[in-house]
Amino acid sequence: MPCKLVILLSGSGSNLQAFIDACKSKELPNTEIRAVISNKADALGLVRAEQAGITTACIDHKQFSSREEFDAVLQNTIDQFDADLVVLAGFMRILTPGFVRHYLGRLINIHPSLLPKYPGLHTHQRALDAGDTEAGATVHFVTEELDGGPPIIQAKIPIFDGDDAATLADRVLSKEHTIYPLAARWFAEGRLSLQNSKAVLDDKNLPENGVLFQPN
Repeated sequence: MPCKLVILLSGSGSNLQAFIDACKSKELPNTEIRAVISNKADALGLVRAEQAGITTACIDHKQFSSREEFDAVLQNTIDQFDADLVVLAGFMRILTPGFVRHYLGRLINIHPSLLPKYPGLHTHQRALDAGDTEAGATVHFVTEELDGGPPIIQAKIPIFDGDDAATLADRVLSKEHTIYPLAARWFAEGRLSLQNSKAVLDDKNLPENGVLFQPN
């Protein structure tokens, strides 16, 4: 049985495209993207999904009076696709504790910083303002603490003189497209899990910052 993914997004869907490409090239084997769901009808990610023949849905958060109501409908929609793993790919919604608990251990996110540094927004500018010498991205399990779940894998890039937030974002994004499908592959292969609030790979607790991605 393939590992069934549901991917949530709000924007362009470049990480979704990385998943589509990885499935097609068999870098992400035995995995099926069952659906792509957005909270924004004009999200380019929905177009990418449709072009790839993937079922799409839009649930507009502005149509609901509370986060809880929105998350309840979102959860019901995801569960219709029998998702093994829910992938947040630029989904710009803070999820309620009940939603997170429902998917605990099968809900992952990618964040454009070297967590635990710079949770939240404006990560690249914050790294520049702090005078950091490197930046990067982190795939992590989602817990009730915003961007606070245990890291699975990180990729680092150097910060160069003359970098601004935009150039940094572009270089970090290219790393995201590599490490995010890789983390999903580990999950699909049964190698990755969340146990006792720790990310576990091949029966070993991962270090605080997860695995550091080393390109071949």
